[in-house]
Amino acid sequence: MQKKRSLGQHFLHSTAYLRAVADAGNVKAGDVVLEIGPGDGALTRELLARSAKVVAVEKDHRLIPLLAEKFANEITDGKLVLHEGDALEVDPATLGLENHHFKLVANIPYYITGALFRKFLSGDMQPSTLVFLVQKEVAERIARSKKESILSLSVKAYGMPKYVKTVPRGAFSPAPSVDSAILLISDISREKFNNSEHEQRFFELIHAGFAQKRKLLKRNIEGVLGQNAAEKMALADIGEKARSEDVPIEKWLTLARA
Repeated sequence: MQKKRSLGQHFLHSTAYLRAVADAGNVKAGDVVLEIGPGDGALTRELLARSAKVVAVEKDHRLIPLLAEKFANEITDGKLVLHEGDALEVDPATLGLENHHFKLVANIPYYITGALFRKFLSGDMQPSTLVFLVQKEVAERIARSKKESILSLSVKAYGMPKYVKTVPRGAFSPAPSVDSAILLISDISREKFNNSEHEQRFFELIHAGFAQKRKLLKRNIEGVLGQNAAEKMALADIGEKARSEDVPIEKWLTLARA
C-alpha cells in the first residue's frame, strides 16, 4: 500500500529497533499501552508479544481493515482495542484510559511531535511513561543539549527525558530524510508545580523569555514581571546578565513561584 507522506508515514520494521522501543518503555505483562499511528502493526505486534493490552489509534482509514484482519484474535480476546481517529482530537478517557495508568509508546509522524507533547504532557490525561520515535535533532535538543529551549523546558517540567538510541533513516520504509531517535520521558507528573497558577506562570515566563533570543532574559521578561524582574530573578538565583537558554528548569520553576 502506498504510504501517505501527508500523514508522515514512515513504518519501522527492524526487529532490533522495535524491541528497543518497547524496552525503553519497560513494557511488560499487565501494562496498558496507548499506541498512536500503528501503521501496519509492526510495533503493535511487539507490544502484544509482551502481554500488554494495547489501545491503538490510527488516522488512516485504509489501514483499519488491514489491522483488524491481522490482529483479529487479539481484538476478540480484548488484548487490542483498535480505534480509527486523530490522536490529537480523541479524548483518552473515551478509550478507557486512566490518568497515569497507561504508557504511551509510538512511532509518531514528525510533524505533530510538538502537538502530541502538549496534549499528553500538559493535558488532563497524562501517561506514566512516554516513548516516542522522533527526529534525532529534536531528541538531542530535549535530552542532550546544554542549551535550553521552550521545547526542552516544556518537557522537563513534566518528566525526565532520556535519549535512548539513534535509529538510522534506513530502518524505516519509506526512509525519511533524517535519522531518528528513541526518546523516553519517565516519571511524568505535575509534581513540579505548586498549583495551576504556578504552571500557567511558568509557561508565560518561558515564552516571554525566548521571545527575542538575542536579548538578555531580564529584558524579555520585564513585560511579565515589570520593574521587579531583577528582584525576582535574584530570588531564583539568576544573574541579571543571564540568557534564557542558560537557565536550568529548576530556576525557571523558582522564578515562576517567586
